[in-house]
Amino acid sequence: MISNLRVASVQLNAKANKAANITNAKRLTVQAIEKGARFIVLPEAFNFRGDKEVLRANAETIPGPSTKDFEDLAKNYNVTILLGSVIQVIPGQDKLFNTSVLINDDGVIAAQYSKIHLFDVDVEQQQFRESDTFERGAQPVMATVDDVPVGLGICYDLRFPELFRYYSAHGAKIACIPSSFTRPTGQAHWEILVRARAIENLIFVIAPNQVGIGGGGVPTYGNSLIVDPWGHVLARGGDNSEEVLIADLDLYGQQVLRNQFPCLNHRIDIR
Repeated sequence: MISNLRVASVQLNAKANKAANITNAKRLTVQAIEKGARFIVLPEAFNFRGDKEVLRANAETIPGPSTKDFEDLAKNYNVTILLGSVIQVIPGQDKLFNTSVLINDDGVIAAQYSKIHLFDVDVEQQQFRESDTFERGAQPVMATVDDVPVGLGICYDLRFPELFRYYSAHGAKIACIPSSFTRPTGQAHWEILVRARAIENLIFVIAPNQVGIGGGGVPTYGNSLIVDPWGHVLARGGDNSEEVLIADLDLYGQQVLRNQFPCLNHRIDIR
């Protein structure tokens, strides 16, 4: 396994113009590549954000229009790209999947993860019911990036530590949590939860977030993060700006830490 991996967490302000969002995401992905990133992670709903009434009109198959250019980028530049999520058609159903798509450095879709935990909550008198539109994913999904095991999650999954416990128990060194985390919940919990998932599993967490106005007209929080296994913030985005965060993940140091502080070996299955 490699000892160091340069990664990028891309903070976006995706809106209702799908083509413009894809063009913008490609621009920032190229910026990340030019900065030497081998693994680029885009946020949830990187290609489209809008009211649920128009989600179906923008849903697509995987592979599809939103993956094609990134497959080409990954192959041409020999990098791995995680499309934080694509709104995916489910054949024969009215509901949709919210799906992360990992494209490997051969330009091949190597993994797909559909969001397991759906955001059915009330936030500051605003009601969210993702289950009205989406079907929950069936299972955790792991992939590899330069032979490094990676666990995949999306946004609200962050609040469910058992998912990331599963990943660390199955060898994950990195967890990716692309998000469109709201400003009210983000101000209260975003950094605390991201750092907690990293600390309790001794993993790196790459958590790109959206800025600007999300679904239902609620502002999103930004503050994208890359966090190391001790909970140190390696890179942080701003409140409102689109930007590319870069960090070098010291995988050798992670293993040294796990050897010196072997809490993952002390877990007891409590039921």
